[in-house]
This record gives sequence, C-alpha cells and structure tokens, in this order.
Amino acid sequence: MSARAASAACAAPAATAGWAGILAGVLALFVALPPLTVRSDALVVVLGALALAAGAAALRGGERKLGGAAILAGLLGAGLGYGAAHTATGGLEAAVSWGALGGATLRFACPLIFAALGGLVSERSGVVNIALEGMMLMGAFFAAYGADKTGSWVLGILIGMLAGAALAAVHAVFAISVRSDQIVSGTALNFVALGLTGYMYVDVYGADGTPNDLPQVPEVHLPTSSLGFAGNSIDDQNLLVWVSLVMVVAVWVFVFRTRAGLRMRSVGENPRAAETVGISVQRTRYLAVIASGALAALGGAFLSIGSVHSFTQNMTAGKGFIALAALIFGRWRPFGLLAATLLFGFSSALAQRLPQLTPGAENVATLLQALPYVLTLVAVAGVIGRSIPPKADGVPYKREG
Repeated sequence: MSARAASAACAAPAATAGWAGILAGVLALFVALPPLTVRSDALVVVLGALALAAGAAALRGGERKLGGAAILAGLLGAGLGYGAAHTATGGLEAAVSWGALGGATLRFACPLIFAALGGLVSERSGVVNIALEGMMLMGAFFAAYGADKTGSWVLGILIGMLAGAALAAVHAVFAISVRSDQIVSGTALNFVALGLTGYMYVDVYGADGTPNDLPQVPEVHLPTSSLGFAGNSIDDQNLLVWVSLVMVVAVWVFVFRTRAGLRMRSVGENPRAAETVGISVQRTRYLAVIASGALAALGGAFLSIGSVHSFTQNMTAGKGFIALAALIFGRWRPFGLLAATLLFGFSSALAQRLPQLTPGAENVATLLQALPYVLTLVAVAGVIGRSIPPKADGVPYKREG
C-alpha cells in the first residue's frame, strides 16, 4: 500500500468521527426543542460528551477542522440544550416554531441572495464591489418612489434596478477606466447612496413618509400546509423570494455553463490571456459590474415594496456587507452563497424570535439582534485564508499597446 493510500485510510475513520461528533452536538440541542422537548439533563449531557469524545478522536486522527467543529458543536449543543430544557415549554413553542422560522429565514435571506449574486457576477469578472450596500439602498428607495409615481410594483422594481445599475456604472468607471482603488470607490459610493436617498426621501415625502397605499409585490400562496413545517415555510411567500431562488440557478448556469460565463471568469482569472484570444476585458467588466448593481438593487426593492411596504432612511442597515460576507463564505459560487445567506437568514429569524423566551428583558432582546452580525464575523474569520477569490479580483487592468 502506498503512503498516500495509507494516509487516506487513516483519515477516513477520523473524518467519520468528526461528522458523528457534529451530529451528536446538534442532537444535544435538537432533543430539547419542540416538537421533542425532552426534559432530560442527562440526555443532553451524554450527547454533548459524545460529541466532545468524537471531536477528540478526529483531532487525534489528523482531522483538525472537523475535530474542532465537533468539539464546538458539543459545547454549544450541550450548553444551549441544557438552557432549553430549563425553559418554560410555552416560551419554547412560541420562539421555536419551525414553520415560522423557515418562512422567516427565506424572507431574511432573499435580499442577501440578490446582493450576493450581484457581488459574484462583479467579482468573477475581476472587480471588487463593496458598494453592494449603496446599490441595495438605491434600489430600495427608487423602487418605492417608482411604484408610488407609476402605480405599478413592476415598474417600481424596474426603476429601482435602473438606479442600482446607474450607481454601479459609476463604480465601473472609477474601477475599470480610471483604475482607482476599488475598495475606496465602493466605500465612497455607499456614502453617496446614503446621502442621495436620504435627501430625496426628505425632499419628496418629508415627515409624512411614503404613502400607506404603496403598490406591493404580491404574495404567492401555495397549498402546501399538509407538508408539515416545510410546507408552512413556503405556503405564503413573496414573489421575489421565489425569484431569488430561481436566480441562484440562473446565475450558476450562466457563470459555469455558458460561453459568456466562461469569458467572464477568464477575465476575472487572467485578463491578459483573455484579451489575447479576442475578449474585451473592459466591456466584459463593465457589463458584469452594471448587472451586479441591478441584482443588488433587486434585493433593495424587496425590502421596500416586497417586505416592509415602505421606505425609511438607511433601511438596508448593513445587509450589503452581510451579502459580501456570504459571497466570501460561499467561495464565490451560487449554491455556496445560497447556503451562507440561508444561514444568516436563519440567525436573523432566530434573533427576532428568541426574545419571546425572556419576555420583559429588553436588554437581552436588544443584544440578540446582534446575532446575525456576530455570525457574519465568525463565518468570515473561519474562511479567511481558505476561500480563494478569482486571481485578478480587485486588480485594475491596463491594456498594453
């Protein structure tokens, strides 16, 4: 047996132990939650201990990542499971309703999906787009403004997407033609969007705010309640939630299964080689960045006329940066970023419902609202150094000759 085969044979049991430990840690929490709601400290502790033992075995076998994850899952699962086992059943059932959590997860993830897909298209072409936040904000305001003035949510969405694309075009000029620092350009445009939308909001709507009869993106009602919590999660979702999920597949097909997507990826990996075979680097990057702005603006439009049904200043509240973190966490791949946005969406949904466990504790409720941002920091810190961006991402290209 070769050394490589022997190493693989030794690693297999260690990996199995790691995954088993993660599963045991998850079960330590899950058994204490509805619908099981097992009131047994011993069971929670035993499952947590099994997770720790499996994690230690994985570490001894050389699986550092899985072993560490299993130990962390064991500690968190046992700790949270113990707390859940000592929480009133009524409070648990109010906070942990899986159907409601699933539906809220999709709604919180929807704007992040659109923005992260926009970031993917831009960065796969080699342009860092840190202005996703500003493009979402432009989309949110101009979608509401357009829907109000035209009386149509469809036209509102189109106007919002045009506004996001226009801001992206400015970013493209500075990043591609002027070859300025893309981080600085994106940061400046975030402030421009914040100031512009704030000024126009006050100038157009004043203290009264957007009208109460603002045209809204419709809900899609499906007869899926008989499917249990999974059916309850999707039986009453906004149309744009379904569009976001379809767009994940569409972007994957475009980027990885079409000639245009291959050209865009080649520009993001090696623009000089791409140009030698006749691909216009500047044109490809311009189109990608402008499309990025339109996609991010679609996420903002969901916030204003799909979810909240109004516009308030700075209503994106950092969602563009969370989408950027999801893009990195998902390794610049559509389905990877989908998983990341669903994770962040779940943390937001959970943070919204956890205060029901501690009624009257306003300080605790406020602290729990930071959960999505804490998770963002942990997730990004965990992939730094292992998530490799396109080689030419953020590198200005100067045509020779």
